[in-house]
Amino acid sequence: MIRKTMMGAALAATATMASAQNPMVGGAEMFPEKNIVENAVNSPIHTTLVAAVKQAELVDTLSGPGPFTVFAPTDEAFGMIKQESLEALMQPGAKDQLAQILTCHVVAADAMSSAIAGMIADDDGNHPVETVGGCTLQAMMDGDNITLTDENGRVATVTQADVKQSNGVIHVIDRVLLPKQ
Repeated sequence: MIRKTMMGAALAATATMASAQNPMVGGAEMFPEKNIVENAVNSPIHTTLVAAVKQAELVDTLSGPGPFTVFAPTDEAFGMIKQESLEALMQPGAKDQLAQILTCHVVAADAMSSAIAGMIADDDGNHPVETVGGCTLQAMMDGDNITLTDENGRVATVTQADVKQSNGVIHVIDRVLLPKQ
């Protein structure tokens, strides 16, 4: 009986340590065995992103096998967009435009921050990142932080890196990136 109890405790501790290796986002636990959408839904700082993904009908895509790297803007980042512009993007008639904006945050690869930093270093400090939405972001380092610059010159900083998902990785960013205007 003691052996079974100790074995159960060891398994529980192992499971806890495995999930503890993945950073929490907005105070919510992120589970590496869940996909991007399943984890994003649990993040209290990504409610606007989740609503936009649903409105743009990207749930199935981002729940798929991937691999994907998602640069995930926070609610605060979406708050930097004019309220009326954001409301217009969330209308059914703007679904394609919204999908393009969102897919400019998605890369068809599983790129951890160390790999991105390595590519930046290999490219003399500026690595072009091609997104699923057809945008080219410029990845650079600002001290120890990865920054992404969109084609309009808007700069987002990765504020939390390497949140593993079953179908890729999320890097939390502090600004919404936009397609070339």
